[in-house]
Amino acid sequence: MIKHPKRRGEWVELQFMARAAAHGLTVCKPWGECTRYDFAVEHQGRFTRVQVKSTSNYFQNQYQCRCTPPTRPRGYRCYEIDFLAAYIVPEEVWYIIPVSVVSKLRRSISLAPHRVHKYNRYLEAWHLLRKSADDPVTR
Repeated sequence: MIKHPKRRGEWVELQFMARAAAHGLTVCKPWGECTRYDFAVEHQGRFTRVQVKSTSNYFQNQYQCRCTPPTRPRGYRCYEIDFLAAYIVPEEVWYIIPVSVVSKLRRSISLAPHRVHKYNRYLEAWHLLRKSADDPVTR
């Protein structure tokens, strides 16, 4: 486990790039750290903005993942990102969640990959990043 938060974040971003590439997606990293998103993911000419988060915080049979920017209490907005990619480090699983779902949340999201849970439809939902521009995003 990487203790330093910045290094852990960089490692998780590398995990995201590898998994996205394995799913046939092209991953672009913006220069600098001024954008609200970590990656632009391209598939067949369609770009989506993805913010990557991670957690190892296990509490009451589920993982807690912070889904807000560190400098403000509200969630990301639709004009900032398209998806939140949440990585559960101990489980080595990804949730690909549309921003319309996480923008309504205040601080964090609870994820439970080993039991029935309301966010399980986004578990390993890489297909959402491959949708065409004409397809509505699953909500």
